[in-house]
Amino acid sequence: MMRTAFASIALTLLLTNAQAQVVVEPAALTLRLAKCEVTCLALAPKGDRILIGTDKGAELWDIQSAKKVQTFVYNEDGSSTVYHAAFNENGEYVVLIGHSGKRVVGDVKNGKMDRVLNTYTWLPDPRAVKAMGFDMKNSTFDRFYQQLQAKHGDITARSGAKGTVEFSDATGQVVQTLTFPENKDQHHKAPCLFMDGQFVTGTDDGRVLFYTLK
Repeated sequence: MMRTAFASIALTLLLTNAQAQVVVEPAALTLRLAKCEVTCLALAPKGDRILIGTDKGAELWDIQSAKKVQTFVYNEDGSSTVYHAAFNENGEYVVLIGHSGKRVVGDVKNGKMDRVLNTYTWLPDPRAVKAMGFDMKNSTFDRFYQQLQAKHGDITARSGAKGTVEFSDATGQVVQTLTFPENKDQHHKAPCLFMDGQFVTGTDDGRVLFYTLK
């Protein structure tokens, strides 16, 4: 009888945990870049491509085919790390920003980079860039992650220690945690992005993972 009671409790806890889960594990799709740290993510306006900021510039990938379609070189003020990446309204151009706040625009068609910015009215202005924490005084040794949390309804995804991601409900209780044992950089913070029924994040070894929302 005692054994039956314990089994019943264990089953109840298992079912409760399964119901509380936010995303289905394992990931439904994994993009594998060359060895690099994934630092930020941006979805194209059409939702078909994803811009991946790394510590070695940025890459544009087609989601359905899981293939890289463009590479963007970024190397400003002694660093190639991109902490903010975004598309313009029609997805023809991207902007990359690093630790110092230096903005560089990339052409999606040919990958050419442009540092003359006066014609790009859609860019975040210097005040907005500074509000993100970017400044010429910043050290290349510090980190300036921008996507430390994201919300989806009552669920909040937060980047935790050693590149983990914690999902909490409206009360603040953690209901699921994603861990990535392959991460070697204890200071890595996983970018958090919800999109079209999925949660997307990245690791310090060049993987971008797409999880299906439950």
